[in-house]
Amino acid sequence: MPTDRTDAMIALPPPKTDGGHSLEEVLGRRRSIRELDTPPLTLAEIGQLLWSAQGITGADGLRAAPSAGSLYPLELYVATAEGVFHYRPREHDLERTPGADVRDELRKASFDQACMTAPAVFAIAAVFGRVAEKYPEVADICVKLEVGHAAQNLLLQATALDPPRLQRALGLPADQVVCYLIPVGRGHEA
Repeated sequence: MPTDRTDAMIALPPPKTDGGHSLEEVLGRRRSIRELDTPPLTLAEIGQLLWSAQGITGADGLRAAPSAGSLYPLELYVATAEGVFHYRPREHDLERTPGADVRDELRKASFDQACMTAPAVFAIAAVFGRVAEKYPEVADICVKLEVGHAAQNLLLQATALDPPRLQRALGLPADQVVCYLIPVGRGHEA
């Protein structure tokens, strides 16, 4: 990610919609890797990963992951060496949040998992109230299913073991609860 940007909004390159790999091929290659190389992800790679989890996929405004009642309670963040960025699906851009590199705090909040200092750590937060207004009896289940859909779309490992500490580390609003962390980098060459 560029480090010379001082504005709050960072436009992302358009997502690729024809990657040239079959679903079966991608599923066969997907593995959880805990030892990640340190080169940072490009802005295009970060944008592609965010789009795959919550990006707009059609003119109707629907997103890459299903959502109960199309209420979209998820908020995606990415923590890098440059700080924490909030993904805005409609604009397909990043909003820089106040603060600096929080990946060490994420590592500490995740029971000292070293992979949380990966070049990029994606956090999936949820605003349960968005679903609870329409589906009060099943809001918790609906949101957690949506988190699973979005995280599976990223096809990477993640964990959220201490949500209040993670919420503070990321500087999230009080109504957002961290549900998932996804460290992303490049695996060591075998």
